[in-house]
Amino acid sequence: MTHVPNPRPTGDFRTSYAGDRTLFATRFETNAVIAGVLFVLVSPFLFSDYILSQFIIIGIYGIAALGLNVLTGMTGQISLGHGAFFGFGAFASAWFSSRGIPVLLSMPMAGVLTMAVGMVFGIPAARLKGLYLAIATLASQYILEDFFARADWFTGGTSGSLAETANLFGFQFDSDGRYLYLVLFWVIVSFVGVANLARTRDGRALVAVRDHYLSAEIMGINLTHYRILSFGLASFFAGLAGALYGHYLGFVSAEGFTIILSIEFLAIIIIGGLGSVSGSLLGAAFILLLPQAMETFANALATLVPAISQGTAYIKQMSVGAAIILFLVLEPEGLVHRWRLMRANWKLFPFSH
Repeated sequence: MTHVPNPRPTGDFRTSYAGDRTLFATRFETNAVIAGVLFVLVSPFLFSDYILSQFIIIGIYGIAALGLNVLTGMTGQISLGHGAFFGFGAFASAWFSSRGIPVLLSMPMAGVLTMAVGMVFGIPAARLKGLYLAIATLASQYILEDFFARADWFTGGTSGSLAETANLFGFQFDSDGRYLYLVLFWVIVSFVGVANLARTRDGRALVAVRDHYLSAEIMGINLTHYRILSFGLASFFAGLAGALYGHYLGFVSAEGFTIILSIEFLAIIIIGGLGSVSGSLLGAAFILLLPQAMETFANALATLVPAISQGTAYIKQMSVGAAIILFLVLEPEGLVHRWRLMRANWKLFPFSH
C-alpha cells in the first residue's frame, strides 16, 4: 500500500470547538502577529524618531478606527462624528490630568467619559438609519466642535489645552521610543478585546443587527440596546485614542478635530476592510503613508514640471479621496480581503483559482 502524506489543510475547516475559539485562523497569522509585536519592540533601537512617530500615529489611528469598525463594520451604523469623539477624549484626558489624576489613569477615564457622551448621542441615532443616521451623527460632530470652542473650563477654548507627559513610577514617556511602547500596549489590549468581542453573544448580536435587523428583532435581540452599545464602544476607543494622541503631542487644540478627521477615519475602515479587526490597522497605515508617498512623488515630478510644486497640498488630499473611490469600485472588501485571497492562492497552489 502506498503511503499518502497528510495534505495541507485548505479552506475554513475546523474539527473541534477549541479550533473555533482560536484568536487567529492559522499558525502563520499567529506567528506573523508575534513577529510584528517583536519588531515594534526593537524598532526604537533601529529607526529614527520620525519613523517611530509614524508607528505611533498608525497605532493611535488604528485604535480609533477599531472603534468605528465596531459601529460601522460590525453593527452597520454609519458615523460622521467620530473625529469629534476622538477630540473629546483628548480634551478629557488633559482635563483629568490637570486635576492631579495620573496620566496613565486619565487615558482610560477619558475613554469611559467619551463612551458616556457617545451613548447620549446614540440614543436618538438608535432609531435612525441610512441618510438620517448620517445627518444625526454629523450634528454630533458640529455640536462637539462648538463645545470645544466655547467650554473654556474644559478645553481651554480657542487657546487649547496642555496635556501632561505620561509617566509610570517616575519613568517618563517623553520620547518617541518610550511612547511607542505605551501605544503598543493599548493597541494590543484594544485589538485583542475587540477580536474576542466578535466571538461573544453580544458580538454576534451586533453582526445580526447589521445583517438583517428584522430577523434579529424576531430572534429577541434588542435593537435599541445594541445600537446604543455600539455607539458607546466606538466612542470609548475614539476617546482612548484621542487621549493617547493628546498626550503624545503635549497640546490639544480644537482645530485638529474637524469633519475632515471623521472622513479620514471612515476612509481607514473602508480601505482596511469593514468589520475586520486587523483591517483597522492596515487602513490606518495606508491612509497615513499614502499622502506622504504622493508628496514624495509630486516633489520628484516637480523637477520636470515646476508648476506641480504649487499643488502638492491638493495632490495629498485628492489622493485620499481617489483611494476611497478606487477601493469602493475595485476592492470593496478592503486590504484584508486582498490578503485573504493571496493567502488562499498560496495554500491551494498549484490549483489556486
